[in-house]
Amino acid sequence: MNTVLSRANSLFAFSLSVMAALTFGCFITTAFKDRSIPVDIHVSKVMLKNVDDFTGPRERSDLGFLTFDLSADLRPIFDWNVKQLFLYLSAEYATRNNALNQVVLWDKIVLRGENTKLNLRETKSKYFFFDDGNGLRSNKNITLTLSWNVVPNAGILPLVMGSGHISLPFPDAYESTKSY
Repeated sequence: MNTVLSRANSLFAFSLSVMAALTFGCFITTAFKDRSIPVDIHVSKVMLKNVDDFTGPRERSDLGFLTFDLSADLRPIFDWNVKQLFLYLSAEYATRNNALNQVVLWDKIVLRGENTKLNLRETKSKYFFFDDGNGLRSNKNITLTLSWNVVPNAGILPLVMGSGHISLPFPDAYESTKSY
């Protein structure tokens, strides 16, 4: 005859197995959903400065400043299995020293139940746009892309890129003004 502890252990193990099967079933209902949406990005102002780089021995590095407009309707991404979105705007470009440079300029967390229409106007970059040298000056192909991580209730964390990006050139000369 089984003891009370043995019966409780069997009941607990069976309950965990059922919960795991239900969680997997919930995950599989949204696992193959396309979470890409159109994104509209416009840059209204680009400024470039050459500043002291305090990480190296008396070197100067490029520091870029961007003012951008961003609009997207995030409503199609949200379903019952999405807890939140982590949005981020990144810049990708190539230099002589590095074939691929990626810099995050802005980010935002959108929780379920919040406003899902993203409509930003004249927004400045949230983080510094530093290059480890002088790779921003006269760079003609800096691409801005909005991407997001979907944080689900159950399942994997997909990384999705929006279906809209913009490529822009940086100026040939440095700004000498002190304000942005």
